[in-house]
Amino acid sequence: MTVTEAAAERLIRIGEVARGAGVSVRAVRYYEQQGLLVAERSPSGQRLYRPDAIPLVRFFQQMFAAGLNSRRITELLPCWDSGHTDAEQRTMLRAERDRIQAKADDLQAALDRLDELIAVTDTHP
Repeated sequence: MTVTEAAAERLIRIGEVARGAGVSVRAVRYYEQQGLLVAERSPSGQRLYRPDAIPLVRFFQQMFAAGLNSRRITELLPCWDSGHTDAEQRTMLRAERDRIQAKADDLQAALDRLDELIAVTDTHP
């Protein structure tokens, strides 16, 4: 989809999205290829995004880091966009939250063990 020059002024380029979200341009392209992000095109063919693409890409990064795949993130997008969910979506959201909480608990336990080890080694240099 191409946009007029007036509309393009309200859109931002791929590099700005990448910088704003703290990711590479390649990552932004990947999100587009996965159907997670939609770009419009300038008359010269450049990718242009709405400014809300920056927090959206940050959300993708967080969800990938938490272990979600792009298919699951795609399922979350209607919740992100509208703020409304149906019963099935709420069940899925809660299941993902429980899985992430279990992962966080495991990481906290590992962190606690490392703290214990550090404390022991600090007393025996």
